[in-house]
Amino acid sequence: MVTAAQVKHQAQALGFHRVGIAAAGRPPNLQPLADWVAAGHHADMTWMANSKRQDVQKVLPGVQSVICVALNYYSPTERPAGPDQAQISRYGWGEDYHRVMRRRLKALARWLQTQAPDCQTLTYSDTGPIAEKAWAVTAGLGWIGKHSNLITRDYGSWVFLGEVLTTLALEPDPPHTEHCGTCTRCLEACPTQAIVQPFVVDARQCIAYHTLENRAERLPPAIEANLEGWVAGCDICQDVCPWNQRFGRPTDVPELTPRPEHQQATLAELAHLSETEWETRFRDSALRRIKAWMWRRNAQAIQTHPEVESPESATCSDESQCGQ
Repeated sequence: MVTAAQVKHQAQALGFHRVGIAAAGRPPNLQPLADWVAAGHHADMTWMANSKRQDVQKVLPGVQSVICVALNYYSPTERPAGPDQAQISRYGWGEDYHRVMRRRLKALARWLQTQAPDCQTLTYSDTGPIAEKAWAVTAGLGWIGKHSNLITRDYGSWVFLGEVLTTLALEPDPPHTEHCGTCTRCLEACPTQAIVQPFVVDARQCIAYHTLENRAERLPPAIEANLEGWVAGCDICQDVCPWNQRFGRPTDVPELTPRPEHQQATLAELAHLSETEWETRFRDSALRRIKAWMWRRNAQAIQTHPEVESPESATCSDESQCGQ
């Protein structure tokens, strides 16, 4: 019989930095997700409204356990400075995280099936109708911060999340408690006020959404005027988070080592990125989701607006705010 302790040991042996287990029969409170969608905060990301996100049994009938894992991706490498430097979210600096996570998740699922041949499994990492952050909280990995990212005590919010759904019954972990306290740094730092209230991000006002997902020929004027150099994603709310500033630690995953062409790109080169260059440059990168014409659109939008100082260097001096 496979135990929860054995599953956790195997997950850690495969390189995952955090692992926890949730009982599928005791799902997390998913009403906030339903409310978020009902308010239109998901913009045109229609996949977020998939009803399967509200019922894990629709994803894998008979599922009894959700094994949640986290992989630290933080790199302390300094962001490039200068008016022509393009800002790219840390998640995209290395190899495509979907591939990195998939290899480890598949290996964990295969191990499970060797230990319990009759069990069924499904694996996901930002690739299916799973309320990943809510399940991660239920499995004890961390809590959802006011910027809506999952925060772990050990690695801050610089983590990729993944799940193995299984019909195997495993002892669950207690859910995590919330530790943001009275801190509102992420809300105050967002240049587009996308965090409309604590724990709620309106994608329609979010730089990350518009640079990654918006397929319009031109970005909204209010977004263009406040990009602050961001051409792919946005880390402002994470950069100012006290948990990240204090507990972010370098990843030990070789595939996530920053690549110069991703971490040190310039607006000038991206503003004229050709289809051929895009094909070569982003062949095995999560940034491939941004098409060549979108890179050009984003970079050119920044070039037409004056640079605004980023709040990345801000630090939290009041420990009581952090809810430790």
